Amino acid sequence: MFKGGPLRLWRGATTVAPMPDPVFKICPRSEWATAEAAGAYTGNPDDLRDGFIHLSARDQIAGTLAKHYAGKRDLVLVAVDPEALGDALRWEPSRGGALFPHLYGPLPVSAVIGVTDLEACP
Repeated sequence: MFKGGPLRLWRGATTVAPMPDPVFKICPRSEWATAEAAGAYTGNPDDLRDGFIHLSARDQIAGTLAKHYAGKRDLVLVAVDPEALGDALRWEPSRGGALFPHLYGPLPVSAVIGVTDLEACP
């Protein structure tokens, strides 16, 4: 997976700064293929019901997989540059009071820094 992230040279900067840790979306491969064709991911039924796209921090991925995707196949892990999401990204309390990233608006494909196939979840 993504360890430490790639380095990025900021416009006008003279040094290389590490990219902030990505946030992640887990979804079926078919949903992501539709998003790529459209240029943006608008969410799954749970996202649409809640009014935001549910994302996870790196340390929340395993819990999200276990709670919401147990037994599912053909999933992808979409890594997203949080800075590309601007003010639409908010960290809010969720499972057990932990702060989770929530995206209020569509997820633009241009904000994605990587997509990884996931094995079937137990």
